Amino acid sequence: MEPNSAQATLEQWQRDEAAVRERLAEPGVAAFEQVVPLDGLTLFAHIFEGKIPPPTIGETLGFLAVEVAHGRAVFQGAPNGRVLNPMGTVHGGWYAAILDSAVACAVHTTLPVGRAYTTLEIKVNIVRALPLSVPRVRAIGEVVHAGRQVATAEGRLVGPDGTLFAHASTTCLIFDARPK
Repeated sequence: MEPNSAQATLEQWQRDEAAVRERLAEPGVAAFEQVVPLDGLTLFAHIFEGKIPPPTIGETLGFLAVEVAHGRAVFQGAPNGRVLNPMGTVHGGWYAAILDSAVACAVHTTLPVGRAYTTLEIKVNIVRALPLSVPRVRAIGEVVHAGRQVATAEGRLVGPDGTLFAHASTTCLIFDARPK
């Protein structure tokens, strides 16, 4: 990708992120009663409209959802100096966390009212180091299969120039939502 094209992509990503952040409520945990009457896609619409708080994991690790559609979720973020391993590179857990968010939330967008999910398995392949000099990355998750009890999804972690840093696959268990 041309350097100017990568810069234009980064600038668009920054505008997208600012537009989402402008509408979000403070991070927190939504009450069961707020989420159980919603299908997965509507839940995300409520988060983007500031009616339901976004999860706290994004604030903790420096990423957030910037786009959702049926069977697709895009998270964007930038690792910082708090997520480095002893060798001074971005810890694999950060890659896994942003990719898990993207692939699992892609599954979440397919759920009907009254259904919930949990990640059964996630496989992450890190293909190159993510230096702190990369200003933003996107984790793009897409559903492969959404069944009644099991769903699978795949994701990619890419930079604004198209560089692939990691890819992942997940299997999620689908079940009836019940209060804790």
